[in-house]
Amino acid sequence: MSDMSGSLFGLGLRKPHYGDFLDGEAVVPVDFVEVISENFMVAGGRPRDVLRRVRERHPVALHGVSMSVGSADGIDRDYLARLRLLVDDVDPLFVSDHLCWTRIEGFSAHDLLPLPYTEEALDVVCTNIAIAQDVLGRTLLIENPSSYVVFDAPMTEWEFLEAMCARTGCGLLLDVNNIYVSATNHGFDAHAYLAGIPAGRVAQIHLAGHSQGRSLLIDTHDRPVPPPVWALYEAAIARFGPVATMIERDDDIPPLAELLDELQIARDMMRTRGRKAA
Repeated sequence: MSDMSGSLFGLGLRKPHYGDFLDGEAVVPVDFVEVISENFMVAGGRPRDVLRRVRERHPVALHGVSMSVGSADGIDRDYLARLRLLVDDVDPLFVSDHLCWTRIEGFSAHDLLPLPYTEEALDVVCTNIAIAQDVLGRTLLIENPSSYVVFDAPMTEWEFLEAMCARTGCGLLLDVNNIYVSATNHGFDAHAYLAGIPAGRVAQIHLAGHSQGRSLLIDTHDRPVPPPVWALYEAAIARFGPVATMIERDDDIPPLAELLDELQIARDMMRTRGRKAA
């Protein structure tokens, strides 16, 4: 992947922190911000103005939630055209979306629905990614999902991701919290998952917190990164080296200073890994 995916540390840009990023002379000490693409895909208006102003201070990563690369109906060309306009406007650091499907026969579920890891699903995903990369003129990063059901399928998730990258040339946005959540829910070895991921394809890492549901962990992004996820992040950077890292917080959002303190933990862990590797 590009050398942009080095030791960069960022936060998700959310409404409660717009003022922190835009007001005053001080620049928030992050290397980039990430935004939800769909929130800014309407030309004009305050959201696009906010994004342009933030872009003057920080590189921006675009992270989508409704490209639906797993849709058997094919990829939505109108969606891609609107995303291309945003890409051209922002010149993003990364463009990413999820390994999932969200749409069928024109209906959007507004949820990241799971795929069976079969050859047929792989064909669909790879065709859609190839079209998206061609329209956008960019290499996509695809994020591993959190999962709550298991299909009887011939491939593991990491085998599917490796095959997807090999066929399309796409990169990976590795969500370490999602690995932990899915491994706990389904009883697989999170470290075996990391070992199966093609190291050269990982350009970005997500960190987040989760919640305990009735019987499963739920990827809620509503609390700090917990110790087991930090431990898995340490293992991830030992395998993948310097990778752009971002903390996601989408609910119960704390003051910006608390998120910056969390991000400093990631910086310190990456720095320590660098010293050990030297």
